[in-house]
Amino acid sequence: MPIGKRTKAAREGVDREKSYSIAEAVKLVKERAKAKFDETIEIAMNLGVDPKHADQMVRGVVNLPNGSGRTVRVGVFARGAKAEEAKAAGADVVGAEDLVEKVNGGAIDFDRCIATPDMMPLVGRLGKVLGPRGMMPNPKVGTVTMDITNAVKGAKGGSVEFRVEKAGIVQAGVGKASFSEDKLVENIKAFADAVQKAKPQGAKGHYINRVAISSTMGPGVKVEPSSLFN
Repeated sequence: MPIGKRTKAAREGVDREKSYSIAEAVKLVKERAKAKFDETIEIAMNLGVDPKHADQMVRGVVNLPNGSGRTVRVGVFARGAKAEEAKAAGADVVGAEDLVEKVNGGAIDFDRCIATPDMMPLVGRLGKVLGPRGMMPNPKVGTVTMDITNAVKGAKGGSVEFRVEKAGIVQAGVGKASFSEDKLVENIKAFADAVQKAKPQGAKGHYINRVAISSTMGPGVKVEPSSLFN
């Protein structure tokens, strides 16, 4: 299939076989983010794990130092004082049984989901709806918590959840093309550090095999993994 002029132009100057330092890679990706919208800068990390084994699952959350640049809608399952706290912290949707009913009916008006521990028996019923979307609240990533204020503010301010996929790949948006190179490098390093710290006990051999970054519409640029940690 022939590639378009724009894709061809974006690929020029990028050696697809070479692994660049993170600073070089960010520069190349930013220069090629020419869409009419503010493209998301994404990272994909290929890890030496098999997530079919419970002791090789990689998941976690990281607060990007410069935010994600995304507008994140936050839904909170809470009652009473905690529901009021969620609203005060800036949550977009707050509820209990009424919110469970809405979500069950297919109305999901949020991107991230937080719950107080007492709500989990109710929220658990939404596993088939929220699970496949990667939105099920989980204490391991701080989305089942009594500290609703910080959880909502973190989700709004640029905390990014990550979870390894079947092929051993972790990917996430780590900023926008409008960010400065320095801010993108900082965010990417923070993300890589969180993935490194989430290394599971069952991981054998080499953990971080390959890394690439790209913009929404741009080509992937390989990154030398060691440059993420210095």
